Amino acid sequence: MTVRPIRLIGDAVLRAECDPVLSFDAELRSLVTDLMDTLLGEPGRAGVAANQIGVSAAVFVYDADGQRGHVVNPSLTVSEELQDGDEGCLSIPELFFPTPRAMHATVTGFDQHGTPLTVSGSGFLARALQHETDHLAGRLYVDGLRGQTRREALRAIRATPWNRPTP
Repeated sequence: MTVRPIRLIGDAVLRAECDPVLSFDAELRSLVTDLMDTLLGEPGRAGVAANQIGVSAAVFVYDADGQRGHVVNPSLTVSEELQDGDEGCLSIPELFFPTPRAMHATVTGFDQHGTPLTVSGSGFLARALQHETDHLAGRLYVDGLRGQTRREALRAIRATPWNRPTP
């Protein structure tokens, strides 16, 4: 079991768009295994994207609403119906803020062997699919916050002892 360290906000890898996966090989399968081990090593979390462990590859794993899996090179479609709820992130530890998301989401992509797949969900699973897909595009959930909630989030992030950029 390989639990990899999570990169924190301030690390440039979290802000860069991830590279599409071109080779569905043993290296990709090892990455998926490390991602899942890392996710399962963080109880109560819904997903981990490759850039959160320092790898610029369009891959994420998820474990939400009784569904667990991974998606390579995801493409996201969302509903117009919205949900409210608190959201957190392993890259912004211990902080949660109300974050609007689409109520329903569908991700199409591939599994680790290159077989096409589709994952659809509502509620918490939809939130997780959107959150992880955003990571691969170099976006963090706090980027979508507005007004007072955004100001509170940025203030809280600045005040945390772990908020130090990685060299």
